[in-house]
Formats: sequence, C-alpha cells, structure tokens
Amino acid sequence: MSPEKNAVDYSVSTAAPPHTSELTILRGTVPAALAGQRLDVVLARMFSDYSRTRLQGWLREARVRVDGVAAQPRAKVWGGEDIEIHAERDIETEALPQAIPLNIVFEDDALLVIDKPAGWVVHPGSGNRDGTLMNALLHAVPALADVPRAGIVHRLDKDTSGLLVVAKTIEAQANLVRQLQARSVKRDYLAIVCNATRAAGSVEAAIGRHPTQRTRMAVVQAGKPALTHFHRLEHAAHWSLVQCSLETGRTHQIRVHMAHVGHPLIGDPVYLPRHALRNLPPCARTFTRQALHATRLALRHPSSGEECAWHSPTPADMSALLTCLRHHERPAH
Repeated sequence: MSPEKNAVDYSVSTAAPPHTSELTILRGTVPAALAGQRLDVVLARMFSDYSRTRLQGWLREARVRVDGVAAQPRAKVWGGEDIEIHAERDIETEALPQAIPLNIVFEDDALLVIDKPAGWVVHPGSGNRDGTLMNALLHAVPALADVPRAGIVHRLDKDTSGLLVVAKTIEAQANLVRQLQARSVKRDYLAIVCNATRAAGSVEAAIGRHPTQRTRMAVVQAGKPALTHFHRLEHAAHWSLVQCSLETGRTHQIRVHMAHVGHPLIGDPVYLPRHALRNLPPCARTFTRQALHATRLALRHPSSGEECAWHSPTPADMSALLTCLRHHERPAH
C-alpha cells in the first residue's frame, strides 16, 4: 500500500488467479469527486499503487475498459463508470532462473536488499544472457517472474559493489519508483579517487551519451540533469577517499562527475586517464575495477511507511587498496 492515502474511497479491488497467473484484473468505480477529469488522470488517482507510465501503457494496449468498452486516454469520465484493467503479466526479459548464491541483507514480503559483489552484471544483455543478478533472483524468489524486471528498480554497474533494493510485488515496485523519482531514496557510495579533493562539494552537470564514443557517458549540454554530492573522508596529496551521495541516478554518474572535476576513480577502465596514476603506487595501477562501493541505502518501506536504512562494509579489495595507498603516502590530517 502506498504511504499516501487518498481522501476518497475508490472501492478498487484486485482479482488474480493464484501463484503464476498470466492476468491480473483491476476493478474500480469512478467516484463523483473525479467527475469531468481525463481518464489517464483518474486512473493515476484510483490505482495509485501503479506508476503513471505503467497505467498509460495499459491504456495504449487497450487493456483498460470503461463500462465494458475499450477506453481512450484523453476521454473524460463523469462519475459512476465501472473501470476494468486487464493488467497482463509484463515480463521484459526471458531470463531463466539460476541457482546462484545471493548475499541477502534484508528480506520481507515487499523487499529484498542485496549486497552485490563486484564483477556481477545486474540485467541480462548482449554477451551476458545468464549468470546475472536477475537470473539469481528468479531462482531465489520464483514469484518475481510476475514482476517487471524481476523487481529491480535501480542498477549498479557490473564492477561496482554494494547495496541495491529489489521489489517483490508490483505495488512495492511502483512505490519505490515514485520514491526514486522524488529523490527521497538515499544512496551513499565510497569512492577512492585520484588527487586530494576539497573537503566537500557538489557536482551539478548534465550527463548524456558521449558525442563520438557511444559506449561512454559524458557531461554534455543536452544531457539529463545530474547532481552528485561528495564529502572527503581521508586524503593524501595524490588520492582521496570520499563519500558520494546521489540526488539523481544517471548511468555512470559518480564516475563521470568525479572525472569531470579532476578526480577520476582509481581502477576505472573507462574514465581514468593513464597520466592520473603517475604519482600512485603499483597497487593503484593494477586495481582491476572502479573503486566504488554502494555503502548505504535508505528509503521509506513501501508497505509500512517506516524509514529503513542498510549499510555494507568496505569490501576487501578496496580495503587492501587503501592500506597500500596509506603505506605509500601518509594520509593528511
């Protein structure tokens, strides 16, 4: 259930065959309080456990009926109409369940919080059809086959370690997506970067595809707004340990933003220039992934509304890198 309660009782009901049903029927009666409004707006009010994007998709696919007739998104309703949505199962991948161990740090009826190791792909894709986090989730929780993207609502890059949340129901997924859109989900990362940073700062710069290298992201004028905050935890002349907090969730955001301000992540195979390592020891030159770890995740529980937070300790490879850097160059005080 969404933490926000509607002022009007919309008498919405859900009927679905048990377990692995292919069809969920959503029903409700339009209240007089919404008379004169467009159908797409009314659906968002009546079925608030589902995202606007999902409801609009069902409208486009003619899955919404008003008094038994397929409806148009911009049609107006006047109160008393019977709404029926044939919310067919919408699976965006053919990923198969695979028995791969998961490091589950929290689980209840609505959520899973996973501590992902570096080197693990989240979604199947070109060159990674199996062995992904999604494959593991479908084996651990078979009911996730009925949730789009197996309940995954945000990603971590393959070589970024740490916490991510998975929704176990469509309702929880819609709630978490709304929290992400409202920027109320707090995501803190540890990063080991080149050079001594300021004590604290923010990087606000739009991110989009690199204009010529399409596999890279870049700060570009036509990109999507992106905001990263950072706070220095430890530093020496040629490296820093920083905590980064995301306001937005663009692809490679921390990696791009920190490189943009002259502090590329040690080990980053894409955004780290070779010359940035010239004053660092061999352990920094041979570190095999971007030194980035999702250390803290905080959100409002989609069912109870309770504020929840989880922590993940610094992984062994980043701890070893820090030890090496400290030995090579004494941290500043």
